[in-house]
Amino acid sequence: MTIKAFTRPFTQQEPISQEAIDAAIDVLKSGRLHRYNTVENELSEVSLLEQEYAAYQGSKYCLACASGGYAMSVALKASGLKLGESVLTNAFTLAPVPGAISNAGGASLFIEITKDLVLDLDDLSKKASESGARFLLISHMRGHLVDMDSLMEIVSDNNLILIEDCAHTMGAQWKKQKSGNFGLAGCFSTQTYKHLNSGEGGFLTSDDEDFMARAIIYSGSYMFYERHGAAPKPEAFADIRLQTPNYSGRMDNLRAAILRPQLTNLEKNINRWNERYQLVESELKGAKGIEVPVRFEEERYVGSSIQFRIPGITEAEAELFIEKNKQLGVELKWFGNDNPSGFTSNHKSWKYVRQQQLNQSDEILSSLFDLRLPLTFSLEDCSHLSEIIVDCAKKFL
Repeated sequence: MTIKAFTRPFTQQEPISQEAIDAAIDVLKSGRLHRYNTVENELSEVSLLEQEYAAYQGSKYCLACASGGYAMSVALKASGLKLGESVLTNAFTLAPVPGAISNAGGASLFIEITKDLVLDLDDLSKKASESGARFLLISHMRGHLVDMDSLMEIVSDNNLILIEDCAHTMGAQWKKQKSGNFGLAGCFSTQTYKHLNSGEGGFLTSDDEDFMARAIIYSGSYMFYERHGAAPKPEAFADIRLQTPNYSGRMDNLRAAILRPQLTNLEKNINRWNERYQLVESELKGAKGIEVPVRFEEERYVGSSIQFRIPGITEAEAELFIEKNKQLGVELKWFGNDNPSGFTSNHKSWKYVRQQQLNQSDEILSSLFDLRLPLTFSLEDCSHLSEIIVDCAKKFL
């Protein structure tokens, strides 16, 4: 039987709501796009968004940034990273993570991953002990949470400063604790393909007063820190404001106005993503030769994408598998390619980072495929694309 081609675009997000459009128009009509362009004691759209996201996250402080990558780099700077200092991080991540480490002056030290796409905690423990590194920037890559209880034991045993990259885990939880609330800071993205969409943007959250005061000055407060909606008290800035340079990484009021209405729908959208994820997961799990990562019962994930492996597939077969899916309208990404392709790359292509031997991760990545699940897809669409993937996979099993 011939399978009908899939015709829906994988990069099409849902439209911005009329409420968000109206809020953006109000900002445009005011002409006051800069976050500090306020009248008297008025809180800007950005400051209001910071208050609302801090409340959602359950954190004391929130800083709205120009991007998630900026949030990561300023988090490292604000937590005291020194030039050339090692930062432990996942071997399986995307380029903005080692990029943020480089931007902050650090050096990436990669940790192996498991076939379930999370940190290999044995490798983390070994490298943390041997390297003497002070920092762990964990990337909850593609929304997969490691055993956070065991991770925090390693963090404690090695006195690590933990910063979480939550670009793919906004709204996710381990047990009852939100991703981003385990360490010193959580970093979030509102880039178009994340869980909130402002084109570019991000958040930095923390409960640490001095850390957040430094981050706010770094972001370019121009001494207007009292105009922030979820910031430490003015006394916290007394010395920090004169000791900390301005890196200009602020969010503007236009993006904040677009994001505020989206935040109110985030929980509903998490349920919608997970419906789609679970449907595709069930279809792929039932196919011979396809392996889907096993998730922990303690994890509440956000299934905005799904990953699967075809163990033993060769490079030539992987490229042909991608092409056959593409001919039928299904856009897969492959993490085994040593050359970057769009948003997808692996550690071998990051030539600004010291090359490292990561045999376990390389073997896993060589058979790893990645699929976006935008909310513009219906459940019927998800069933259709699953059928195509499974049928194309049969040719290589």
